Amino acid sequence: MKQTLTRRHALHLLATATAVTAGLTSGFPALAASPAKTPMDVWKDPNCGCCKDWIALMEKAGFAVTVHETGNSAMRAKLGLPARLGSCHTALVDGYAVEGHVPAADVRKLLQQKPKALGIAVPGMPVGSPGMDGPEYGGRKDPFDVLLVTKNLMSSDVSTTVFTSYRG
Repeated sequence: MKQTLTRRHALHLLATATAVTAGLTSGFPALAASPAKTPMDVWKDPNCGCCKDWIALMEKAGFAVTVHETGNSAMRAKLGLPARLGSCHTALVDGYAVEGHVPAADVRKLLQQKPKALGIAVPGMPVGSPGMDGPEYGGRKDPFDVLLVTKNLMSSDVSTTVFTSYRG
């Protein structure tokens, strides 16, 4: 016996399929559509707590972080960043160096703008920057700049300009 699919029956089937799909994805978050995480490698000292805090913030912001507990001086030098721009950890994301306590929004801005640069850096360890903003600092926020780091191909000189400025 041949049955015809009525509009009402088709809508019922669609509603049922939608409900089943919603139930599956709510019960199993991994099945729900989510944006792909951006891969990031981080080199740090195995005992550095603020590095762990910064990495947690990057993961929360959608980065898939691979941690290398080998220190960061050799990687910083390999990427061409001078020691004067150094901090306690060095990251590599999409070919760019990210030195120190750079906010996730600035990493995203870098990846979106894609400037001709080595990367970005927050030299030192400014209190109030991401990873240096825990309760032990009592809410203190020192001013700091995120620097865009470029290299002159003719002279190999490294220069910086302010990429983003944070003033507490």
